[in-house]
Amino acid sequence: MSNYKIDFEILVAPGLGSSGPIHWQTLWEKDNPEFKRIEQNSWDAPICSDWISRIEEVIEKDKNVIIVAHSLACLALVHWAMKSSKPIKGALLVAPPDSEKEDFPKEAKGFSPIPLYKLPFKSIVVGSTNDPYISIERCSFFADSWGSKFINVGSKGHINSDSNLGSWSEGQNYLQDLINEVNLDLRSF
Repeated sequence: MSNYKIDFEILVAPGLGSSGPIHWQTLWEKDNPEFKRIEQNSWDAPICSDWISRIEEVIEKDKNVIIVAHSLACLALVHWAMKSSKPIKGALLVAPPDSEKEDFPKEAKGFSPIPLYKLPFKSIVVGSTNDPYISIERCSFFADSWGSKFINVGSKGHINSDSNLGSWSEGQNYLQDLINEVNLDLRSF
């Protein structure tokens, strides 16, 4: 993924607990120093409205922004898109959790109900068949509701550090596909 010809600002949005040193998001940032992480004030006791405010703060109106979100950050981004007038060009939404499940982490507040509307930007949702935080059927349902392309990556858990993905080249290809799609749209104007 290194050496992208970037016409975009790539923002990395980790989920609950942030992304540790061997998480693919962190490895992508190391390989691509131009990528910027959306830092949250509370990684361990997240409040959706706070995460939305932080997303709003870091997005600049005059930039072509693509966000790479993992887990809880996917839900924060979907909630943000419902409220913000700031445009982004696209989002790679990896392993969105189902915050409406009874066993959803209690420390995460305000992420339910999950908005079900077409997102105002290009998006790809990536899900796994054995993700403990969401069924593949529910993940596909969210992708459909959000107007996103859906990719089932098979049995890869929560697509995080525990999945042992390293730099997750498959995910890098999905990001490049999204960049290519957005570029096509931008050229058609």
